[in-house]
Amino acid sequence: MKVFINKRIPEIGINLLKEAGLDVSIPENENLSHEEWLSYCKDTDAILNVGHHTFDKDFFEECSNVKAIALYSVGFDHVDIAAANQGNVPVGNTPDVLSKATSDVAFLLMQSVARRASYNFQKVKEGNWGDFDPLHALGQELYGKTLGIFGLGRIGFEMAKKAQKAFDMNIIYNNRHQNEEAENELNATYVSFDELVEQSDVLSIHANFTPDRKDLFNRSVFEKMKPNSIFINTARGGFHQQTDLYDALVAREIWGAGLDVTNPEPMMKDDPILGLSNVCVLPHIGSATMEARDGMARIAAENIIAFSKGEQMPHCVNPDVYGN
Repeated sequence: MKVFINKRIPEIGINLLKEAGLDVSIPENENLSHEEWLSYCKDTDAILNVGHHTFDKDFFEECSNVKAIALYSVGFDHVDIAAANQGNVPVGNTPDVLSKATSDVAFLLMQSVARRASYNFQKVKEGNWGDFDPLHALGQELYGKTLGIFGLGRIGFEMAKKAQKAFDMNIIYNNRHQNEEAENELNATYVSFDELVEQSDVLSIHANFTPDRKDLFNRSVFEKMKPNSIFINTARGGFHQQTDLYDALVAREIWGAGLDVTNPEPMMKDDPILGLSNVCVLPHIGSATMEARDGMARIAAENIIAFSKGEQMPHCVNPDVYGN
């Protein structure tokens, strides 16, 4: 069985595929145009996809030879699952293995914004320490404040646990369903979306992105947040309307923002939000640890290997194709 990997992944994943007797193809030039990527897809049985190539209805019609897709990611919003189901194509992802790493970044952003770390680091780089000013660019402390989690799954749970242990923060959350584990272990409280927005001192997004949630966090939502609140997004940039976020920050409707994902992504280097002292932006590094990336490679390979053996992918996002 032919397996196409569009970018090199950690060797653990590649070795597992080869040891399973699969024919692995990785292009020497990994910066493929869409047409080049598509030509590889038309000549393979299974795809291990790195990045956000779109698997829509047109793709499945044009590449009807593709029998399985393993994503090198947790998110699968770039896949038309209905079209995959129609083509009887199982789609695998890599959950859990990057929960700690991604929550680390959310936790890092929360602290960086609270203490204006990016702004002060830039001052040091520019040799602009200045004289001691008791009132200049003050941060805020997080002890005993309220962390609101939008989407309390595994990553949100890890973020909440860190915040509670480090800063004794109160945990509230909004989910499609209540999380009894979080309520029992973290004393987390389920609230409505409006209550989450109005009560959070820090609001951190950890939900799966779906089209109906596009620009969910816009000016009307930011206006309802506390003026001391910090907005954190490590999920998908599509959740927030970035111009509205900038306007809310400038108008001091919210206190600060930490982003590992942006809208658009990648963002332009002259985006005005980068000039604000109460903002920290990272280039989507949530899973960028050796441990997480190795784990993602292993799980993605295991999804492909299971399919090649006629077995269900261990991490399949559309198990209906197996009649489940």
